[in-house]
Amino acid sequence: MLSRARLVLSGVLFALCAQAGAQGYQWRLWPAGQAQPVFEVRDTNGHVWRVEDQAGRVVLVNFWASWCEPCISEMPSLQALATQRPDELTVLAVNFKQSLPAIDAFVQRTGLTLPVVADPQGTLARQWGVKVFPSTVLIDAQGKVHGVVQGELDWTSPQAQALLRPLLPRSH
Repeated sequence: MLSRARLVLSGVLFALCAQAGAQGYQWRLWPAGQAQPVFEVRDTNGHVWRVEDQAGRVVLVNFWASWCEPCISEMPSLQALATQRPDELTVLAVNFKQSLPAIDAFVQRTGLTLPVVADPQGTLARQWGVKVFPSTVLIDAQGKVHGVVQGELDWTSPQAQALLRPLLPRSH
């Protein structure tokens, strides 16, 4: 039997399918029964991030690269979302196969303040099945993966809010 959140997300998926192609993103549910990879990473400032440490908060794990135009276009809206909802969610920006100097240059140039994780060998991307950039994994406030947004999405848009709303703690 599908959980309440999974049913709501399925409805959201159906409602957004017609819009997804035009907007450059697709939503796919995390496959039922597929194990969730362990997520314990160190950001470029040395802070260790674990999903279980974010209990009660929605976690967005965004896979990106500075050579990816849609990634660059999407990043300001991820930054805005994190700034608008600092008590409700955490956004982690996982850079795909770039050097630390390239990552640092991007962060300096754009003023990015999100926690940035380097994935120099693409190990995290492989573990999470990421093949499209950008891709953002959505993890609910209980630490369970619900799905992945593949492609560029304006994270301040009504479509993004509809995806996030069922993942927030019940008090919201």
